[in-house]
Amino acid sequence: MANKIGVLVMSYGTPESLEDVEAYYTHIRRGNAPSAEQLKELKGRYKAIVGGVFPLRENTDRQVEALQAKLNSGQIQYVCYQGLKHARPFIEDGVEAMVRDGITQAIGIVLAPHYSVMSVGTYIKRAKEKAEACGIHMEFVENYHMHPELIDVLSRRVTAKLDEFEETGAVREDVRVLFSAHSLPERILAMGDPYRDQLLETSQAIAAQAGVESWQFTWQSAGRTAEPWLGPDILDTLRELAESQVKYVLSAPIGFVSDHLEVLYDLDIEAQQLASELDLRLLRIDSLNSDPAYMSVLSDVVRTKANQLKVNLS
Repeated sequence: MANKIGVLVMSYGTPESLEDVEAYYTHIRRGNAPSAEQLKELKGRYKAIVGGVFPLRENTDRQVEALQAKLNSGQIQYVCYQGLKHARPFIEDGVEAMVRDGITQAIGIVLAPHYSVMSVGTYIKRAKEKAEACGIHMEFVENYHMHPELIDVLSRRVTAKLDEFEETGAVREDVRVLFSAHSLPERILAMGDPYRDQLLETSQAIAAQAGVESWQFTWQSAGRTAEPWLGPDILDTLRELAESQVKYVLSAPIGFVSDHLEVLYDLDIEAQQLASELDLRLLRIDSLNSDPAYMSVLSDVVRTKANQLKVNLS
């Protein structure tokens, strides 16, 4: 496969069954197993999502397959490999699979549009170290948060849900759009990390294209650690909106590209339950998953980065 480019598609990973939840979170917690009480709560969250199915793995599989199909619509041949942060196949497994297939040049991309040294940066670090050890030249896509097609597809999703609000009698301008992403420890701000600014740039661009004036940014899914995380949390934001007499809220979790626990539980169950208690009507934009427009974004940034590789295509 010397004339082919490998593509390491990286994501967080998810357990494949309820039986795998303990091992999965033990890996996340760097070898420290969750307590019996924590494990019960975690399993309860998965069970609450359509009986405990694990859509993230299926979504990721479809995303990788769709990306490879989109990439191979051109002249250069690409082979996509999965590399997960906390589940098999791990990032290192994906690189080793490239070695077995004779791949010598590759692109690494994370299924997350916004860069932080504590998120995308950790994926790249692991992949780079393994690729260098295996003799693979790998270039990396660090972010694609302002790609025009990404802004367009997300804007269309926001518009579609605002239309839905209007169809049921709400005044469009009365709907507050809440853009959100996974929170990270506050210390990234002192580090000059670009994560927050990139998210705000994406939010501003979407709002402008969708003609939304009533919007704000909030955070979600913060880790339960002693150090402070970026806020406010979306649950606190919903309470504040209710106090301000806002009645309609549209959740736009632009930091996520797939349906998974942080979307299907944290937003669709936990936030939705609170919204009901507060007498708020809450809708959420559809996740990108394997939408052709999102595959077009990914393929474009991968091809652009591949131009930096000196590939022998003869």
